[in-house]
Amino acid sequence: MEERKSYWQQIDYTLLFLLFLLMCISLIAVYSGSGQYYANDPTYFVERQVIWFIAGLIIMVAVMTIDYELLRSFSIPLYVLGIILLLWVHFGGVVKNGSRRWIDLGFFEFQPSEFVKIFVIIALSHLLYRITKEGRAKSLSSDVVLVGKIMAVGLPPFFLILIQPDLGTALVIGSIMATMVLMSGVTWRMLGLLGSLVVAGLGFLVWLHNNYFSIFSKVIESHQMERIYGWLDPRSHEASYGYQLTEALRGIGSGQLYGSGFMEGLQSQSGRVPEIHTDFIFTVIGEEFGFIGATVLLVIYFFMFYRMIIIAFSCNNLFGTYLVSGVVGLLVFQIFQNIAMTIGLMPITGLALPFISYGGSAIMTNMLAIGIVLNVNMRTRYYMFETEED
Repeated sequence: MEERKSYWQQIDYTLLFLLFLLMCISLIAVYSGSGQYYANDPTYFVERQVIWFIAGLIIMVAVMTIDYELLRSFSIPLYVLGIILLLWVHFGGVVKNGSRRWIDLGFFEFQPSEFVKIFVIIALSHLLYRITKEGRAKSLSSDVVLVGKIMAVGLPPFFLILIQPDLGTALVIGSIMATMVLMSGVTWRMLGLLGSLVVAGLGFLVWLHNNYFSIFSKVIESHQMERIYGWLDPRSHEASYGYQLTEALRGIGSGQLYGSGFMEGLQSQSGRVPEIHTDFIFTVIGEEFGFIGATVLLVIYFFMFYRMIIIAFSCNNLFGTYLVSGVVGLLVFQIFQNIAMTIGLMPITGLALPFISYGGSAIMTNMLAIGIVLNVNMRTRYYMFETEED
């Protein structure tokens, strides 16, 4: 009879290796893109990025040591803590670049909305687990109730983040809710209805913009509107709204197939692309390592998500399946939005590229998310005749 594996023997080393590759790419890209800011100390940001990765790894390992089932018991306290932190930001947070997103602890500033993403995933996973265990009828009315419950959990943090204002992170919360709706098993008719409502909402905003701009300007912040103008027609706004996107496109385009070489990118090294070591770090990869370098990065992401999906559907505990699915929804949207905004497919929202962009709060949050995924895999038991664990 085969000996039962311990938790630590079930670590997904493939996922860890992919994470290691992303960390290496991050350090190379951050070093190349950040030298323009500290000419006398070119390793300034890289050294801090290493510190963030070490802190993130400690958090990841700490999460792996705790049975993820315990998160069910703490889902409500964590969610309430997240709402309290967002209210703290709203009334007493630090303002930077016109946004109130940070809490100053004296020795460290952190962005609560990053951790709220995880808290929302845990809360929604617990909600769907309870609903699924209790059972529900397959009908449009039950679907409406289920979606209403998901919205009731997700919309409060969504709006608190939106008014900071931080549209990008608010959309991430929206993507988590959308992922949970998909995983909840609602009918295609309900999905079609929700899709129609989203399209109708966007259409209404366009109509409001064209006919009642004074009202529209109260819904959409001026800087957000400027980003949309710069996205729709970057050439016409090259000196203002479209400057960052235009310069990023020039850099990525000049990379062609093989790239200009490490530390040889004209746009990356000249400082023409603002925030190139954070939100626009994909520009460094596209310009200095070309299409091949960008493709390698996307392939690593693809295999990472492939492993996560395998873990989600191999888990014989629905709570674990929902947790991993939420993490997939979280990361997929951020990667899509970041790369898409860098190449002009989406408006600029200020979302970091997971595991690549410089930044403490985002790295620790993403490492925490990976820790949850590894935790679920470690505690998944495989049987000849599988039944769901309680």
